[in-house]
Amino acid sequence: MGVSAFFIDTSTGQVATLAQLIAAGVTTSEAPPTLPWHPVRGDRDASTLWYAVMRKQTRGVFIGTLCIRHSDHHASLSAGGWQEVAPEEIDGVEGAGVSPSPWTA
Repeated sequence: MGVSAFFIDTSTGQVATLAQLIAAGVTTSEAPPTLPWHPVRGDRDASTLWYAVMRKQTRGVFIGTLCIRHSDHHASLSAGGWQEVAPEEIDGVEGAGVSPSPWTA
């Protein structure tokens, strides 16, 4: 299954990796997570070593994207109101109030 490595909870802005969502029982490796989790746009193989996970609240929901750290695009997103999610904030789903995916057994 080709899915994003990072997902954002559109209602809270919390970011988690696919592995964290699987470990929490929100989804399985066979099916993508369901709402409120949405894939963060970007390279599936992205690492927070080189990439920044960015989020922005717009029209009452959070959206996310990846960009290369310290690039012109990163600066442009920051200037446009996007917030960088610190790698230590990408800590799974504990306390996020998510409901399990219908795809989990």
